Amino acid sequence: MAEFSIIDHYFNRQTIASSDVNIVDLGVGDDSAVLTPPPQQQLVICTDTLVAGRHFPLNTSPHAIGWKSVAVNLSDLAAMGAKPQSILLALSLAQIDHDWLTGFSQGLYDCCDQFGVSLIGGDTTQSPHLTISVTALGWIEAGHAITRSGAQVGDYICVSGTLGDAAYALHNLGHPLQQRLDYPTPRCRLGQQLKGLASSMIDISDGLAQDLGHILKASQVGAQIQLDQLPISEALRILPQEKQWQHALAGGDDYELCFTINPQNYKKLLQQQSDVNITNIGQITQQSALTFVQNGVDHLLQFHGYQHFA
Repeated sequence: MAEFSIIDHYFNRQTIASSDVNIVDLGVGDDSAVLTPPPQQQLVICTDTLVAGRHFPLNTSPHAIGWKSVAVNLSDLAAMGAKPQSILLALSLAQIDHDWLTGFSQGLYDCCDQFGVSLIGGDTTQSPHLTISVTALGWIEAGHAITRSGAQVGDYICVSGTLGDAAYALHNLGHPLQQRLDYPTPRCRLGQQLKGLASSMIDISDGLAQDLGHILKASQVGAQIQLDQLPISEALRILPQEKQWQHALAGGDDYELCFTINPQNYKKLLQQQSDVNITNIGQITQQSALTFVQNGVDHLLQFHGYQHFA
C-alpha cells in the first residue's frame, strides 16, 4: 500500500464537523487545506510530537495513541481559551500494519468527534521510529487569548481535575488509572469559560511545578502552593505523602488546566456550571519564587518536571 492509499483508506473521511461546514473550504486530498476564518476571530495554532517509547509505552494500544495524539494538542488550545476547529496529522511509520492503522485512525477520529474537530490534511512517510505530529487549529475572539503573562499578585492559583494520576499509572501499568495516561481529557469547555475571567493559563503537561513556573516567569511574579489543597485522587492517597506530592507536582501527562484568577472572577466562575472540578491550590505572590506550605509550615521541595532532552 502506497502513501496515498494509506491516506485515502484511513485518513480521508469525508465527514466534516458540523461546526466547520462554513470554515473548511477544502480538506484532505489536495496540496493544502483551505479555510475561511470566522469574522473577528484570531487563529490559534499549536503542534505536539509523540515518539514511541518516549511519550508513550511501546505496548500502548493504537486506539489510545490516536486519541492522545489529538487530545494533547486540544489541551494546548484549551489553555489559550480557544475553540478547537481542525487538525493536521504527520505520521511516520516503520512499516505498514493495517491492524495498527485501523485502531490508530479510529482513536484519532473518536477524539475529533467528541470535541467537534475535523482532520483536514497532513502527511505520511516511512521512518525507523513511530512518530506522530499533530498540528491543531482553533479560533478565539480577537484580543481574548489567555496567555501565561497576565498573573497578578493576589490572584488565586487553580487547577482542574486531579493531579498525578497519569504519572502513577506510567509506573504501574495495568492499574485502573492507566485510563488517565492513555486517554487524557482536554479541558476545552473550561478553557472557553475562562475567557474574560482568568488572568493567565497553561496546560499541565510536564508537571504542575514546572508548568506553573512558566507562568511565574512570564508574569514576573511568585507563588505559594498549599500542599494540603492539591487535588489528589483516592488511589494515590495510599502512598506516602512525599510520593503523592512528587506525582502531583512533577509527574506530568495530566493535561489539566492551571490558571490564575482574581477573587472576584473566581466567585463568578464558581457560579457557572463546569464539566470538571476546580480546586484553588494557592496564591500569586510578589516574591519571585515558588514556595510550598503545609498547615502554615514551609516545605523546601525541589521538583523537576518532564525533561524533553534528559
